[in-house]
Amino acid sequence: MKTVNNFNFKDKAAIIRVDFNVPLDDKFQVTDATRIQSAKATIDKVLADGGKVVLMSHLGRPKGVDERYSLKHILSTVSKVLGVKVKFIDDCIGDKVEQEVSNLKNGEVLLLENLRFYPEEKAGDIAFAEKLSKLGDIYVNDAFGTAHRAHASTAIIAQFFPNEKCFGLLLAKEIESINYVLNNSVKPVTAIIGGAKVSSKIEVINNIMDKVDNIIIGGGMAFTFIKAQGGNIGNSLVEDDKLALALDILAKAKANKTRIHLPIDVVAADSFSNDANTLIIESNDIPDGWMGLDSGPKTNIGNTFVIAGSKTILWNGPLGVFEFPKFAKGTKELGYAIADATAEGAFSLVGGGDSVAAVKQFGFADKVSYVSTGGGAMLEMLEGKKLPGIEAMLK
Repeated sequence: MKTVNNFNFKDKAAIIRVDFNVPLDDKFQVTDATRIQSAKATIDKVLADGGKVVLMSHLGRPKGVDERYSLKHILSTVSKVLGVKVKFIDDCIGDKVEQEVSNLKNGEVLLLENLRFYPEEKAGDIAFAEKLSKLGDIYVNDAFGTAHRAHASTAIIAQFFPNEKCFGLLLAKEIESINYVLNNSVKPVTAIIGGAKVSSKIEVINNIMDKVDNIIIGGGMAFTFIKAQGGNIGNSLVEDDKLALALDILAKAKANKTRIHLPIDVVAADSFSNDANTLIIESNDIPDGWMGLDSGPKTNIGNTFVIAGSKTILWNGPLGVFEFPKFAKGTKELGYAIADATAEGAFSLVGGGDSVAAVKQFGFADKVSYVSTGGGAMLEMLEGKKLPGIEAMLK
């Protein structure tokens, strides 16, 4: 796997696919620059070698050209993070862009306009990819967040750089971290799979079943398992069409000697609100009209015990509705347990939008081994799928 460290970029233009799909407020100010900061090391390497950088990214889901999704809104933040006055051009292909790139001096950075202003980007159009390829001598893919898409700038463009392509440092680290958990991990290995639906995580559970020792199942998806075993779950979230599937997963885990940990008790609420009345009750004995919105104290103690005995930890999905402070304790205590285990030498990987939001909200981001930048891409890798943006780089 070649990275930017295998190339010398002196007098070369690197066209780098980054994932600068960052959140903006109603004044078009960047509210979280993590993805920009994550690309800095790759860009710094090119500039330190004496090269020039052309950055391409998407932002949001525009339907054609839409000023609200222009990358000009993030220009000042990119410049601040990189410590370089970044140039911007209001297009991403064509003669005007090619001329701007040819005028770039070593040490300069140019940010192109939103790739998705062209429908050809998402369509994986070869002609569009070829036009993009004219903007650099070396192609660098550092966009894990879009690696699972066969888009022009991630999977198609690579063919125009048969020998002059490499992974950025962020994408390489993402691949290494996930491969470590799946293939090279130190046992015991624990996976925490949370979130709302079993259906969205079934392939992950099946793929990791023979690679992990423990699976902690939390969040709304836990109630499908509890109901499948005959429990009363009140008005809790459930997928009634997945009850048989839940029993099948439990049977597979038993045959595989993988321990499944479901909530013993929960914090139940009489409405989906931070102002709801609450009670702590066994997870299989929730009264009608009540719903489980967080893991209970017994469950939290049990989860902490499992995490403390783990050497490799994968966390994907919260244990409750952590957006409501009243129902954040289970997710928060899980974060503390993972941080403590990491401090004792365990390797911990956190990924998936809600999990990443939780570790940032509660201050755990720098207390775990790695926080993934790509939710969908990480899920697909955990499911055992090959990602087009990665496969194209290995050809």
